Amino acid sequence: MEFLKNITPRKYQEEIFQTCIYKNCLVVLPTGIGKTLIALMVSIERSKRFPGKKILFLAPTRPLAEQHLKYFKKNLPELFGSIELFTGSVSSDKRKKIWETGDIIFSTPQCIANDLKKRIYDLKEVSLLIEDEAHRCTKNYDYTFVAKRFIEDSENPRIIGLTASPGSDQKKIKEICKNLSIEEVELRTRNSPDVKEYLQELEFEKREVELTKEIKEISAILKRIYEEYTDDLKLKGFLFGPVNKISLIELQKKLGGQISRNLSHPSSYFAISLVAQAIKIAHALELLETQTLESFHKYLKNILGQAEKGQSKGVIRLTKREDFLLAFKKTLYLINSGEEHPKVKEIIKVVRDERKKGANPKILIFTQFRDTASLVSKNLGKLVGVESKIFVGQAKKEGSGLNQKEQKKIIEEFSEGKVNVLCATSIAEEGLDIPEVDAVIFYEPVSSAIRSIQRRGRTARLSKGKLIILITKETKDEFSYYSSYSREKKMQKSIEIIKKEMKEGRGEFQKKLV
Repeated sequence: MEFLKNITPRKYQEEIFQTCIYKNCLVVLPTGIGKTLIALMVSIERSKRFPGKKILFLAPTRPLAEQHLKYFKKNLPELFGSIELFTGSVSSDKRKKIWETGDIIFSTPQCIANDLKKRIYDLKEVSLLIEDEAHRCTKNYDYTFVAKRFIEDSENPRIIGLTASPGSDQKKIKEICKNLSIEEVELRTRNSPDVKEYLQELEFEKREVELTKEIKEISAILKRIYEEYTDDLKLKGFLFGPVNKISLIELQKKLGGQISRNLSHPSSYFAISLVAQAIKIAHALELLETQTLESFHKYLKNILGQAEKGQSKGVIRLTKREDFLLAFKKTLYLINSGEEHPKVKEIIKVVRDERKKGANPKILIFTQFRDTASLVSKNLGKLVGVESKIFVGQAKKEGSGLNQKEQKKIIEEFSEGKVNVLCATSIAEEGLDIPEVDAVIFYEPVSSAIRSIQRRGRTARLSKGKLIILITKETKDEFSYYSSYSREKKMQKSIEIIKKEMKEGRGEFQKKLV
């Protein structure tokens, strides 16, 4: 392709590119197999077709926007056009000047949405809008606002949405398609024949661990407390059917809304207290059964601290219970005896095994919670030859947050091999230019198809890779594992249905979306 330097597009990229030229397209491709190249090819085509018009490339975070900008600069001739980055730290006057002279602009959606609302510029001169991580284009997220304004303002509109997975819910996928005015969906998975030939073998291993007798005893105590609270809520007519953390949170919101609008029954005040304590116990159980003893103990200490400060009568009642205090004492005894969750021992074994097989392999470990990432990293750092670091988001929670500069430095160290094990939270799932790794380990399975696809997309691209998922038997882990698998299948089915609807009656489909 003219203007494309040093890259030969793959067959599936060429095919998707052809669709994107003529239709607004949602491109669903696993992480690391070339969504950005398709965006680059379409950008070149639109620039040739509409000289002097702009390209707008949006990504949810500044590091991701920068990453895409670097890719474009690297693969386009210098004289192709002015490539610019918009950030909130640049004054609006300066942004207006950059907008007037820029040809390809990279930005976060928040920055563009704010400028459009202030009428600093409009999108009349933009001929292509690219929205990366397009599964976010729902509800009131700024992606939706910018896409709507683009369709209204642009003289030559064309939209591309890029994502590894738009989710499994057909209604949500249709909402994304509606918000982006999508006319065609291009879906490829690791198993698509035209993609499979370019990817390396992904070895998969499910490692099941069993809770120790002592941890099971603590779990049984908490389950009895939890059932007591939820049974009370059922008897008083506040809860119906199966109970879980999500249904409790929904009930909490409902009761809170009624109380704030003075529509509640006097018993609602007692019920909202019960719900709050039941949610605490549900979260404590999740930490105990699927995370670490240390994080579970820390959480119980936090509940005791809330009671000491007299935060609520409910939490004071909870912490005075003999069974709650017994669970706390048993946990403290296990920690003082050097015990931990069996997953911690298993992950040490996994890393040791992987290091025996290869020369200094790069390993990426995903955990849901920062405390878990921190404890796992600390334990792995004791192994000979292991340099481990945690990789978390910016929010400062008890001093563990990393700013963008620190995140960038850790990724560089990981790329160069100075760090060979990265213990990361969800921050490493989406977009960021983390180098390909030899093994990806899930400390716990995630029920979300989007997150699961993004996590495992970090390996088995250019060389063989391995995916290992740790599952604690008879816990939430088992549900999450099977839920993710079924949601992924559902996603593919949902997209096929939507594609068929689009093909059979484009106008009819658009009416359904409006």
